[in-house]
Amino acid sequence: MEAGNQVTLRGWQTRGMTVLIAGCGDLGTEVGLRFAAAGHEVVGLRRSPDKLPAEIRGMFADLSVAVPELPEDVDLVVVAIAADTSTEEAYRAAYLNGVKNVLDALERQSIEPQRILFVSSTAVYKDSGGAVVDESTPTEPTRFSGKVLVEAEELLFSRTRGTSTQPISLRLGGIYGPGRTRLTDQVRSGKAVIPAQPRHTNRVHRDDAAAMIVHLTTMEPTPDPVYVGVDDHAAEMGDVMRFLASDMGCPEPPTAAPDNTSEASPGDKRCSNARIRATGFEFTFPTYKEGYRALLAGEGVRHP
Repeated sequence: MEAGNQVTLRGWQTRGMTVLIAGCGDLGTEVGLRFAAAGHEVVGLRRSPDKLPAEIRGMFADLSVAVPELPEDVDLVVVAIAADTSTEEAYRAAYLNGVKNVLDALERQSIEPQRILFVSSTAVYKDSGGAVVDESTPTEPTRFSGKVLVEAEELLFSRTRGTSTQPISLRLGGIYGPGRTRLTDQVRSGKAVIPAQPRHTNRVHRDDAAAMIVHLTTMEPTPDPVYVGVDDHAAEMGDVMRFLASDMGCPEPPTAAPDNTSEASPGDKRCSNARIRATGFEFTFPTYKEGYRALLAGEGVRHP
C-alpha cells in the first residue's frame, strides 16, 4: 500500500518502482500520471511518445511489430493497448501481437516483473439475456473482438506460468469520461434513439479504470488472475439517455420501433464488480450519474 513514496508489494518494499506502460494512450497516460505522482519512474511505450507529459518517459514503439530495449529494473507492467480499427485484423495485430511482443522483450532481457496487468474487456462474455456475469462466468464470446481478447489473456497466463510474475486480466466495461462525448453529443443533437428492446450497458469512468489498475498492481495481497472492471450499476441504455437529456435540458430521445425481422436483440448482460469491491477498491464514480455529471461539468482532460 502507498505510504509517501514507498509501496509494499507482497512483503517487498521499495522506494520508487519502475513501471512500464505498454500502450500509453488516454487510459495508459492517466495510469502513468498516477504512478508518477506516487513517486515511481514511469516509462510509456507508444508510436507518438512526444505527446506524453513530462512525468512519463516516452519511448517509441509500434507494439504490433516490436518492443525496444527496456529498462532492466521494470517492476510492474501495464498493457493498455487499443486497436486502430474495429476489424479482426486490427484486433489481432494490436492485442495478440502486442502482448506477445511485450512478453518476448521481457524474456529476451530476462526481466521478470512482479506483476503484469492486461487491460481486457467484458466483450469476452457472450450475451446473457440480461443475466449477471462475473469472473466465474465462462468466456464464450460470439464476436471476434471477444475471441481475440480471450486469446490474448490466455497467452499472458501461459507465458507467465512457472515464473515469479503475477498475471492479471482486468476486464473493463465501456470506458467513458473526459473527451469521450459520443453519447452526450447524440443526445444533445437529437440523433440519439433508445433501443426498442431494453439493453443494459456496463460502464466505467476512465479515472476509476486507471485507479483500478494502480490498485491491483500495488495492493499487498496477491491479486486474483481476473477481475471485472465496471461500476456499481448496469443501467439500461434508455435510462442513461433519458438522464442525459434531462440534465442537459434536451428533449427525451425517441424509442426505436420494434424490428420483428431482426434475428436477435443486441448484447445484453449485467456485469458484477463484487470481486474488485471485495479488495477494498472504492469508486469515485459509482454509477453513470456521478460520472456523466462530472463529464458535463467539464471535469478532467482527455490525454492525447
